Amino acid sequence: MKRVALGLVLVVVAVAGWAWWRIGRLDVQQVRPGLWMLSGVGGNVGVLATDEGVVVVDTMTFVRQGEAILERIGRLTDQRVMAILNTHYHLDHTHGNPAFVPGTKVIATARTLEHLKTRDAAFWRDEPAQRLLPNLTFETQQELSIGGKTVRMIHPGRGHTDGDLVVLFVEDRVLHTGDLFSNGVYPNIDLEAGGSVHDWPATLDRVLALDFDTVIPGHGPLSDRAGLVRFRDFMATLWTQTKAVADRHGTVDEALRTVDVGRFGLGRLWFAPYLDRRFVIRHAWQEASAPPG
Repeated sequence: MKRVALGLVLVVVAVAGWAWWRIGRLDVQQVRPGLWMLSGVGGNVGVLATDEGVVVVDTMTFVRQGEAILERIGRLTDQRVMAILNTHYHLDHTHGNPAFVPGTKVIATARTLEHLKTRDAAFWRDEPAQRLLPNLTFETQQELSIGGKTVRMIHPGRGHTDGDLVVLFVEDRVLHTGDLFSNGVYPNIDLEAGGSVHDWPATLDRVLALDFDTVIPGHGPLSDRAGLVRFRDFMATLWTQTKAVADRHGTVDEALRTVDVGRFGLGRLWFAPYLDRRFVIRHAWQEASAPPG
C-alpha cells in the first residue's frame, strides 16, 4: 500500500512538474523582421520590436507566462515594452498582464475593459493586477505610431465576443485577429459576452477588407488571407444550417444530428477539450432559437 501511495505521489509530482514546464515554455516564430508570434498555453502573442519600444499583443494565461514573454522579448531586443494590446477579455489572452511594468500603456476596447471588471473581476481585484488593466480604451478604431511603424486597432463587430479587436501592423501587412479567427481548432463562442455566430461572418468580411497578407490567429499556426476566408465560410455555414433547424422549431439534438459543417481540419485545444463540434453547434442553435430582442 505504501508503494502504491508513493507511486501516486510521484505521478502527481511528475505531472505537476510537466505542467509547470509547459506553462512556461514559449515557441517563437519570426513573421517579419522585428515581428514575432509567440505561442504556448493560451492565445498567440504578437511582438513588434522597434527602435522606440516594443508592442505586445495579448499576454497568455498565467502571470508566469507574462514573465516568460518579457524574458523572451529581452532576448529579441534591448527595447522596453511600451504598450500591451488586449484583443479581448478572456483569461488566456490577458492574465499575463500583471507581469509587466505598472504604467505600461494597455489598450483594449471599452467593452473588453467592462468585461474584465465584471466577468473576470476576481482576478483583477488585487492591486498588482489592477495596475495592468487597460488604461486606454476606444470604441471603433485606435492607432499607435512607434519607431516608424503604424499599429492600427479595429473593433470590426460582434463575433467571438462583443468587444474583440484586430491589430493591423500596417507596413508589414500582418494582421493579429485574436479569437475572431482560430486556425485549426473549433472557436469559442461567448454568447454571454455578446458573441454572435449570426454576426461573425459579416464581422470577418469587414476584417477581410483590410490590407494584409499574413495572419496571426488567436490560436493555432500562422496563417494567411485564404485561411481566414475558409474560417469565415465555416462560420457562415454553421449559422445557416443551424438557423434552418431552429426556424422549423427543431431541437438542439436534431441540430447535432443534422448540421454538417465538415471537419474543416479543425481539432481541439488540448487545454480546452470542450471546444468541439458539439460545442459550436449547441451555441449556434442557442442563439438561433433565442426569442427576438
